[in-house]
Amino acid sequence: MLPRHHRDGRFRQTFFNKIITGDETWCFACDAETKRPSSKWVGETSPRPKKLKFRRSRIKTMLIIFFDSHGVVHKEFVPEGKTVNAEFYKGVMDRLLKGIQRVRPAAFCARDFFLLHDNVPAHRAASVCQFFTPKNVTTLYPPSPRTLHIYLRRIIFCSPS
Repeated sequence: MLPRHHRDGRFRQTFFNKIITGDETWCFACDAETKRPSSKWVGETSPRPKKLKFRRSRIKTMLIIFFDSHGVVHKEFVPEGKTVNAEFYKGVMDRLLKGIQRVRPAAFCARDFFLLHDNVPAHRAASVCQFFTPKNVTTLYPPSPRTLHIYLRRIIFCSPS
């Protein structure tokens, strides 16, 4: 639980502005035309041109993206055939730290940021945690669903339990 003097709004705003979080998502290839290049001048009585429906492509790739309250800090695509396991994720974290150093140099030098991860096994692996220890990086993990209501009451809303 936070000390009483840290429960005011300024501390919460400052704290949340220091969080860098990320997520993975699938991106599908698409060659669909946008409305502007496919638009045509037609007369009032002419039939409207038909638009094709978008179909999900078989070509897909995973995007890993990290951002904070100011915008994107680092993004990369997972190479085809690669699996996001602990070893691969450790490499992503190394590139993320270089991205933070480039995009948020003051926060990087002061280590004035927190990395918020998912509860995915690759993110919580011992090798990933050991990677951050010598670099003096603070990592946060979301609470389990059983304790989420306690976490929200104490940290976010700061009401007594």
